[in-house]
Amino acid sequence: MKVSVAGTGYVGLVTAVCLAENGNTVTCVDINEEKVKLLNSGVSPIYEPQLEELMWKNRDRIRYVNDYQEAYSHADVIIIAVGTPERKDGSANLQYINEVAQQIAKTIIRDCVVVIKSTVPVGTNDKIEKLIKENLKYEVEIDVVSNPEFLAQGSAIRDTLEATRIVIGVESENAEKVMKEVYKNFNIPYVVTDRKSAEMIKYAANDFLALKLSYINEIANLCEIVGANIEDVSKGMGMDSRIGDKFLNAGIGYGGSCFPKDTKALHWLANYNDYELKTIKATIEVNENQKIKLIKKARKYFDSFNGLTVAILGLTFKPGTDDLREAPSLTNIPILLEDGAKINAWDPVGIENFKKVYPNEVSYSSSIEEAITNADICFIFTEWSEIKDFEIEKYSKLMKKPLIIDGRNCYRVKDAENAGLIYESIGRKTTEKELLKI
Repeated sequence: MKVSVAGTGYVGLVTAVCLAENGNTVTCVDINEEKVKLLNSGVSPIYEPQLEELMWKNRDRIRYVNDYQEAYSHADVIIIAVGTPERKDGSANLQYINEVAQQIAKTIIRDCVVVIKSTVPVGTNDKIEKLIKENLKYEVEIDVVSNPEFLAQGSAIRDTLEATRIVIGVESENAEKVMKEVYKNFNIPYVVTDRKSAEMIKYAANDFLALKLSYINEIANLCEIVGANIEDVSKGMGMDSRIGDKFLNAGIGYGGSCFPKDTKALHWLANYNDYELKTIKATIEVNENQKIKLIKKARKYFDSFNGLTVAILGLTFKPGTDDLREAPSLTNIPILLEDGAKINAWDPVGIENFKKVYPNEVSYSSSIEEAITNADICFIFTEWSEIKDFEIEKYSKLMKKPLIIDGRNCYRVKDAENAGLIYESIGRKTTEKELLKI
């Protein structure tokens, strides 16, 4: 089918490439001319494993344009995948979706299905359908469909091509028929429902995973107090099929483009309708407190960071992406800088994005060894494989003081002890030197 995709961010570009991979003819439209030039040269503007490979492989079935009239006028299906950023009050900003809806209304000259893949508050699909129909320039029929995505950054291609389900929220048989034609080569089970239920599925699923992360972090914090081991606790919990072992890794909180925004948006939506989701409110509060847990741990050793050389390993919110949105590094580094620390930071793919925020205040290292050399303390914010596989004895050899504050439990406590480290992690015992002021 002829599919047009509005937006070339994580959701839009990955969706477009995967639809092309499975036989559709796809046109991507984006208002950013430089980004379109980059895409047409075969280069992805975002870091995502396998993405550029599939862009190149499907170059005959996918194109990138700036002209929305060219993209929308003859499309069978138009997918809206633009951003819905968080407003100050926690609600979703629908400005970009509304703009695309207006463009569609002005340009389509044939019947088509409009698909909202962006994460939107319940009821948005109904409003967008009304907006488009009220502003149609030509006498055409449209169906609006809710088709939320469930991809994770770092595994977005696999999550799309091998999804556990395709959720389709429709109000007509024609819309369902068209959407199943779009996805006919995916061999993935469908969940077909009404539009509002589809919108809610997206929020309910994401927020449940965020809740699960905050819950295990709370348990980890209590484990530290009572002397239990969170990894053993997580293993014992995860073997229960009713719970499962996913999203039970304790750490310093979730980040990224989805969980923080979606929990706040659902919390706002509930309050707007005079209802309080207490579990979601607690999820948000726990996560905010968890982000600064490493700073609190470090205060046991230093009254101030003034004049200290601090190594930072990991800048992105998770491995496998260059995305910094809601990353713990963006919460902790300002605190360290304000306190007078000198920071040496390393990340395999996130440095260029971080330089846009801190071009001069932070020193950037090309290797872990360079970052930790002569450091007084080392914080680990992201569990990159390069960090997990790093020779742990090098911390003692290269650092001024071998103090590691690990927010992702990258090493075994016993290995840290054997390497002579002072090692703090999440939900596990600390090495025996923990009470010494350095």
